[in-house]
Amino acid sequence: MNKKQLSERDICTKFITPALEQAGWDISAQIREEFPLTKGRIIVRGKLHTRAERKRADYVLFYKSNIPIAIIEAKDNNHTVGDGMQQALRYADMLQVPFVFSSNGDGFLFHNKIAQDGIIERELALHEFPTAETLWQWWTQHLGLDNQQNSLVTQDYYSDGSNKIPRYYQLLAINKTIEAIARGRNRILLVMATGTGKTFTAFQIIWRLWKSKTAKRILFLADRNILVDQTMTNDFKPFGPAMTKIQKRQANKSYEIYLSLYQAVTGNEEERNIYKQFSANFFDLIVIDECHRGSAAADSAWREILDYFTSATQIGLTATPKETKEVSNIDYFGDPIYTYSLKQGIDDGFLAPYKVVRIDLDKDLTGWRPDKGMLDKHGFEIEDRIYNQQDFDKVLVLEQRTQLVARKITEFLKQTNRFDKTIVFCENIDHAERVRQALVNENADLVAQNSKYIMRITGDNEEGKAELDNFIFPESTYPVIAITSKLMTTGVDAQTCKLIVLDQRIQSMTEFKQIIGRGTRINEDYGKYYFTILDFKKATELFADPDFDGDPVQVYEPKATDSPVPPDITDEETGGGMIYPDSDTNSTWSGVTEPDPDEASYRRRFVVANVKVEVIAERVQYFDADGRLITESLKDYTRKAVAKEYASLDDFLRRWNSADKKQAIIDELSEQGVFFDALADEIGRDSGKLFDPFDLLCHVAWDRPPLTRKERAEQVKKRNYFTRYGEQARRVLEALLDKYADEGVAQIEETQILTIAPFTGFGTPIEIIRTFGGLDQYQQAVHDLEDALYLPDRHARESGNPGG
Repeated sequence: MNKKQLSERDICTKFITPALEQAGWDISAQIREEFPLTKGRIIVRGKLHTRAERKRADYVLFYKSNIPIAIIEAKDNNHTVGDGMQQALRYADMLQVPFVFSSNGDGFLFHNKIAQDGIIERELALHEFPTAETLWQWWTQHLGLDNQQNSLVTQDYYSDGSNKIPRYYQLLAINKTIEAIARGRNRILLVMATGTGKTFTAFQIIWRLWKSKTAKRILFLADRNILVDQTMTNDFKPFGPAMTKIQKRQANKSYEIYLSLYQAVTGNEEERNIYKQFSANFFDLIVIDECHRGSAAADSAWREILDYFTSATQIGLTATPKETKEVSNIDYFGDPIYTYSLKQGIDDGFLAPYKVVRIDLDKDLTGWRPDKGMLDKHGFEIEDRIYNQQDFDKVLVLEQRTQLVARKITEFLKQTNRFDKTIVFCENIDHAERVRQALVNENADLVAQNSKYIMRITGDNEEGKAELDNFIFPESTYPVIAITSKLMTTGVDAQTCKLIVLDQRIQSMTEFKQIIGRGTRINEDYGKYYFTILDFKKATELFADPDFDGDPVQVYEPKATDSPVPPDITDEETGGGMIYPDSDTNSTWSGVTEPDPDEASYRRRFVVANVKVEVIAERVQYFDADGRLITESLKDYTRKAVAKEYASLDDFLRRWNSADKKQAIIDELSEQGVFFDALADEIGRDSGKLFDPFDLLCHVAWDRPPLTRKERAEQVKKRNYFTRYGEQARRVLEALLDKYADEGVAQIEETQILTIAPFTGFGTPIEIIRTFGGLDQYQQAVHDLEDALYLPDRHARESGNPGG
């Protein structure tokens, strides 16, 4: 066996895995090959999307299920033993494991992050690979864990038998929390972006503490009924009969797992404080979901509960820790034990990126002043002053503004999909009702078919709240448009929401992140890969705040007559004024119902019907895979992507001509955000011609006139290229050439093409391959055909096309 001729996968199978088995590692329980770390960031261009390359570790070694301890990166034997180390260290940093190995099949390079002798890296022979017990003993000694602590840290996860492994960041959050509790910490804060599985993470933490008997009685607190009910039905279901929901202000002490609204166990009157029916040391563990919404404030109702059960270990979960002069999660819980941000989630491909359409209305920017003595539509005299965006829909209503907003929302949906789930955030309940009416009139045709096409879902409306589950369920068509003010800002798991409309002035970063989180979940089964934010009140200027950690892929500000749907090609961004958050208005509300935050402040809203409101600006910007703002066209973006990979046209031609499969180059560039289908549509739109990816790249990146696939195929035929082959082989190659002209180079590179017409008329795939003398000779014939397709020719030289 010539080791140099073996593939990387062969090296793994024949050398690395046997070395691990020889060291006593259990191949079925402790070794995971091709371990997925990320899904690959979703890159959005226009209406198209693709995924960047996902990160996979060649090997992750687990001491026990879901407790990773080491990474191995493999390379083929043409590399040195240490060539994979830097890649392995990058993956090890993601999983935060202490032991890192690279191998080329000759041995291992071992990187020990906790080495006691000062020698961090050393080479090992294949038979010298450490045992699982050895690595774990080194690690527990480094952490200073005793036997009891070690027993908790290694407590099994819950498994449903499917061998499904939590995502890497969930493993980290769970294991770090258990480790901290084992070492005596009793106040813990976990920060995880909306849509990354906070409740599943909490379940595994609770399960392991419960099964190890570290925590025998557990209280899970939330501030919305839907959060409690979703949790019991979904992630917490395995607790079964040990679990109960505290309701009707009754404390049944015979259960082990308790879920409750904090409003259900506390109140203003002493006799309503049901939690005092439990002794102060009844609960061993309390988990507070969405802890930014109340427990952080020293005088809040949640803090009453936490202070009463002060001996319990307390874990706060949030996507947005609250830090103001008055309220601090960190002051109470301490620094987060682990943070997984919105930006990380989008970069890893676990969360949906988003585009922003900013629509500026003239009266919002310039303000509006009534004539002296002017009466509103109800006959009340309007106070003489300048009203602006801060006032609209709070103290003064411009009815035509509401109608314009509804018209723009409808226009967007008509140009995308009128059945895309949409949430509209309004200033208050009164505003939400007016927007509902305006949207009903704009969408009269669909409302006539089903009155639930549009629903106001606010805390005061039982009919609307009853439809919340239907809005959330992907299988349910109705409601399509949900209009709210505060009720849906938190904890609503709307996986298929593709449009979020902001007609609410948001100045709290906490609330802004929560609202953005309504759209960040991905649902591939329903085609949800990204979402759009339609912003009427400059809320998305909070993107400029340094506390925001997840940039949009696109921001669009169309002019008055433009479509609200972002185009594939945009003009350069024009600058705009910056509004920085100056208060935390309405960000701590956490009631069961939804009070109108403005009713106490304003006894009357002036309503004006006859003031015209117009759109004066709309804008789009793209953010690339690295989060940088770009505003160029699809062609310019492609040109830059190609230039990053290839220094010159000659460099590209050398790579193209030497590639075993041209599709590999196309796939690489696709992962960089080059959309060949969109380019082909744009370049061939007027002529209806079909261009090869090769010609598209040469045309866009180096300004070479493109040849169509048909023109390339015809040139090969004119050269009498097939005369070197026998009759049957010639017929096969001519058919391949026709397939190329119709479908492109990718199709002819795969042997599966021999299983479809017209090739089935030439015999079975095996019979066809034998015509060429065998598989190697067939593949060489296809490679030679590709060479002929991209050879220089008279047409290309005269036109300036490179040809190959």
